[in-house]
Amino acid sequence: MAEQKKDQELQRLMKQKIAASLAENKMVFGRIFAPDKNYDIIERNLEVGGRAAVMYMLDGFTDAGALQRTIQAICSVKEADMPADGKQFMERHLPYGEVGTLDNMEAVASAFLAGITCLFIDGYAQCMIMDCREYPSRGVQEPEKDKVLRGSRDGFVETLIFNTALIRRRIRDPRMTVEILQVGRRSRTDVAICYMDGEADESILAHVKKRLADLKVDALTMNQESMAECLYKGKWYNPFPKFKFSERPDTAAACILQGSIIILVDNSPAAMILPSSIFDVIEEADDYYFPPITGTYLRLTRFATSFVALFLTPVYLLMMAHPESVPQWLQFSLVSDNISVPLLLQLLILEFAIDGLRLASINTPTMLSTPLSVIAAIVMGDYAVQSGWFNSEIMLYMAFVAMANYSQASFELGYALKFMRIILLLLTTFLDVWGFIIGVILVGAAIAGNRTVGGRSYLYPLIPFNRKELMKRLFRVRIAHSYRDGGEEKDS
Repeated sequence: MAEQKKDQELQRLMKQKIAASLAENKMVFGRIFAPDKNYDIIERNLEVGGRAAVMYMLDGFTDAGALQRTIQAICSVKEADMPADGKQFMERHLPYGEVGTLDNMEAVASAFLAGITCLFIDGYAQCMIMDCREYPSRGVQEPEKDKVLRGSRDGFVETLIFNTALIRRRIRDPRMTVEILQVGRRSRTDVAICYMDGEADESILAHVKKRLADLKVDALTMNQESMAECLYKGKWYNPFPKFKFSERPDTAAACILQGSIIILVDNSPAAMILPSSIFDVIEEADDYYFPPITGTYLRLTRFATSFVALFLTPVYLLMMAHPESVPQWLQFSLVSDNISVPLLLQLLILEFAIDGLRLASINTPTMLSTPLSVIAAIVMGDYAVQSGWFNSEIMLYMAFVAMANYSQASFELGYALKFMRIILLLLTTFLDVWGFIIGVILVGAAIAGNRTVGGRSYLYPLIPFNRKELMKRLFRVRIAHSYRDGGEEKDS
């Protein structure tokens, strides 16, 4: 009950207009933010043009040099030069580029919590704001997961304005649009929607904007993942990714130029790309940093590797169940040693062991990663076979599956293929050939039944069939596009 009363009182204070009395504004601001309790809220009392004034800022969010120059400038204003209202004062005496005025406490609170400096002057019924923020941030080095053999070495960071600047640097077109809004009743997380005006699908763009505007959540605690779960109300049991994520600004810029919509969330170093089909998810930047024939080879290799990783162990399990049907030239691949542990159990143990090793590598200190990797290789490789727990052929095929999982950048797609592979293994073991057939149908239905945010088929341009677009997705074509200049077509 007490908490509810506090919430109601806070809402009442937030709805108040900025008063002309400085004492009243300080009282309301103090009751909302309690600067006497919060050590990171700085209250700086000043005298400007013979009037009392107060400046509020968040420690750690402000550029000290810019703030010092601003204070020196406004404190040097003489009483005779004081204008009639706060807007005129801002236009004449605030020596900073990004300034503005606000007339209600709710807008002031939203701006202040985003790191913007607020200035109240006695006699003015406006709050003057100065965007002299300086967020803590790391360098824009190449992301660990989205590395390329050739190309740009910069990557997104956790600061939203840096991420939009990295995209703007690559697209110098006035049609490039970046709209910003806030999501989350408590977190008020900044979310940017980036798209090329006239190129992006208007229906999908309107759908995304409406979904974001209608979101009723307290906070985006997990950044993009929280956003994705709120944005896409699809079937939770379909593991195939509904969005493509990338930490590379060159990938995001290329997708924008192709008509995609990019969503950037503050505090997250990844861009959400939509709409995304399975062909978009498998694509990588390396495909375009090499000549077309090399890029095509890399792309087709990635497709083939993912396909083989999905069906290799289920097909092998089926072959072991019917060794008499295996052609003579494939007889060498069958298990020749004694089988102490059922093959299904071996495969499942190794599936989980691979994930265990991955989690261990994430949490292992760098100085210990090499010796522990050697120990894990010896135990899992040599001793596991000698002890009779695993057969060498099973170890070989699961080693290929483990490497294949790292051949494409999408973690979500990798785990989706893993779940489908486990289902295929279970059905093949218990229902034999019919189980394998049912499993293949289920995999096909899971992929075909998936939908992008805009409702388009997850298999487009295969379903619905578009030959020209399908060729572009399978074979890397020239990057350069033609444009018209006075009726004459030229290459860009």
